Amino acid sequence: MVENDVDLRVRRRLRELRVQRGLTLEDVARGARIDVSTLSRLESGKRRLALDHLPRLAEALSVSTDELLRAPEAPDPRVRGSSHTHNDITYWPLTRHAAAGGLHAFKIRIAAKRRKPPAELPVHEGQDWTYVLSGRMRLILGERDFVIEAGEAVEFSTWTPHWFGAADGPVEAIMIFGMHGERLHLHE
Repeated sequence: MVENDVDLRVRRRLRELRVQRGLTLEDVARGARIDVSTLSRLESGKRRLALDHLPRLAEALSVSTDELLRAPEAPDPRVRGSSHTHNDITYWPLTRHAAAGGLHAFKIRIAAKRRKPPAELPVHEGQDWTYVLSGRMRLILGERDFVIEAGEAVEFSTWTPHWFGAADGPVEAIMIFGMHGERLHLHE
């Protein structure tokens, strides 16, 4: 194995163990008796790992040196989450709660009875993307009223007053919410 591979593995493992344990860079640096900036540079790869760091870092993380050197476990890729129904829309999560970039994806089912928009259309920070899998989705954006067919996708700023529902029967779609969209759609 190339030395760089070991260095990379330890850096990744160091961060993984630190985050798993809910420790800050300061916590680990104090326990390992090294400077916080040194630890930060070790994790980011801006500084090479020295052999004398290993036992102190392992001790600070309450693991053996062997444990620190082993390759990180590949996380279970399956997303586990229960469905949630709100305002006649059932949401199945397709991403974990801490998805990269703040994006959250859901498969949704809009009940056929969700046909009437509220008197005041919601507005919030963010961006929504939707791909209709089956059915016909009604989308109101500001003053415009659209019917989105199966196989069509839409993208819009949620600063525009908006609402979506069923045009004439149940709808299944994939939705991606960015920047606070999940919170507002699921909990408004």
